Amino acid sequence: MNILGINFFYHDSTACLVRDGQLVAAVEEERLTRQKHTCAFPDNAIDRCLKIAGLTAGEIDHVAVSVLPNLDWLKKVKYGLQLGIHSLPFWRFEIRGNRRKVKQLHAWMAAAFAGKKRAQLHFVPHHHAHVVGSFFVSPYRRAALLSVDGSGEWATSFRGVGDGNTVTCLGQDYFPMSLGTVYEAATEFCGFRTNYDEGKTMGLAPLGNPEAFDEAVSRVFWINRDMSLGVDLTYFDYPFYRERRCGRKFYETFGSPRKPDKNVPFEQHHLDVAAAFQKHLEKALLKIARHLQESTHEDYLVIAGGVALNSVANGRLVRESGFKDLYVMPAAGDNGTAIGAAFCVQHAVLGKPRTFVHDNPFVGTEYSREELGKIVAECKLDSRELPDDQLLETAAGLLQAGKIVGWFQGRMEIGPRALGNRSILANPMLPEMKDKINAEVKHREPFRPFAPSCPIEDTPRFFEQQVADPFMLKVCCVRADKVSLLPAITHVDGTARLQTIHAETNPRFHALLKAFEKLSGVPVLLNTSFNVMGEPIVESPLDAIRCFYSTGLDYLVMGNFVIGKKTEAGKPAVGMQNGSGRPASEKKPQP
Repeated sequence: MNILGINFFYHDSTACLVRDGQLVAAVEEERLTRQKHTCAFPDNAIDRCLKIAGLTAGEIDHVAVSVLPNLDWLKKVKYGLQLGIHSLPFWRFEIRGNRRKVKQLHAWMAAAFAGKKRAQLHFVPHHHAHVVGSFFVSPYRRAALLSVDGSGEWATSFRGVGDGNTVTCLGQDYFPMSLGTVYEAATEFCGFRTNYDEGKTMGLAPLGNPEAFDEAVSRVFWINRDMSLGVDLTYFDYPFYRERRCGRKFYETFGSPRKPDKNVPFEQHHLDVAAAFQKHLEKALLKIARHLQESTHEDYLVIAGGVALNSVANGRLVRESGFKDLYVMPAAGDNGTAIGAAFCVQHAVLGKPRTFVHDNPFVGTEYSREELGKIVAECKLDSRELPDDQLLETAAGLLQAGKIVGWFQGRMEIGPRALGNRSILANPMLPEMKDKINAEVKHREPFRPFAPSCPIEDTPRFFEQQVADPFMLKVCCVRADKVSLLPAITHVDGTARLQTIHAETNPRFHALLKAFEKLSGVPVLLNTSFNVMGEPIVESPLDAIRCFYSTGLDYLVMGNFVIGKKTEAGKPAVGMQNGSGRPASEKKPQP
């Protein structure tokens, strides 16, 4: 049985293919169209998933869409009437927008199944696609469930408990009571793009003083005794469906907003607002999670939704909520709802037993050695093809020597994080590396931190992390005695967004870390997404080559090809004398 999962109603359009209960493929539309966070119908992603699975559209049995357009319609009508003369943007979005999306879906269905047996179409409520779907692919048979984002059909959160194939809802919040949208307002105030740049606000927060606006933010939003969210809406414009999130009272309380330009410096009150809203977001999530643990007595938590990408908050939930661990899907945002919707149909609708655990994010496209070799030849790249052992030794040597390497391997990751197959890698022990990559490679704000990747078995030596984190979604502290050793991946508050690497799921990246350890004594690499600011992560070899030549990357390792740039003298940049990536005269540095 084949189930196609689709997300495209809001943002981060994605498609996935589930065959006989196993996730065969998942691809984000942005990776193929190069339009970041696109909400276009995912024609390209669907075609790619079918190609990976070796299927045609006519072989699809079920189509699962991660939204139920008419859900809570009476609540929406009542709210629209309350807006009165301000309701036009609301009706335009809720009626015309949804109608257009449904029309696109049915047009695709008609074309895809023309002359064939039509697949059964299922609409799955947005927050079910988030957290119920995440629960179904988690390693837990029982768990407490929490989904928090800006908004779905009308709900903005979901609290519940899962047991096998059964899920019970314990409570929900509804628009305009939205923890995600409140945090978006702080993001907008700091000069970032709402709905997309909340991670920047999280990264900015440690630079500010949360106490400066602690009392003020406590009056903006809070958690009630019944765990529902309270928001003073007089601070905001978003309830009127205006493009701007912040209202006049927000500015009167917190000061003038920063202009949305990366070259405009931050003032202290911008840093303090980021710090205060981050603090109170964590406080709110902790209060809800602790209540869930105490009321359900479950050992594990599954968290989903856009707010679940706040890895700092997730780290605190691991340490302080009372749960033994939590599961976050690698695509915790709307992109993951395509997967969630498909598994909701598989288990909640069709009643099939759970047999799949989503512990491997590498479910996208893979390019063969022949395809890579053809592109390398056609582009006339300065390259060498090396056997596996020499490739790892050479790449590790380049990294040890301070080179910045684009790493393009295997199947594409799903989700917003580079997890070892479409990554930019560097030596985390070099103090200048953070600023260099931000300025010369990523072209982004200088405060932005970078993440470390480390083999799971070596994690306790360098990080205060007691649980696995293969998806880079739980921030932890760098061990105090290792902070000075790892300056390029340690944030200003001594933390890092660690990724634990498992040999079973990514043997080549794990082997590279071990090869780097042989040269440096440290099995840790700086790992950031293979893209520049504002662009999606590279998907194809041509994407990787374009990014390589348009940035300050020193080398590109694509499959077994090591690719360099021509030197000013016209001599090849690759062809290290000793095969290790280091000049023959260079000695192994001491950690």
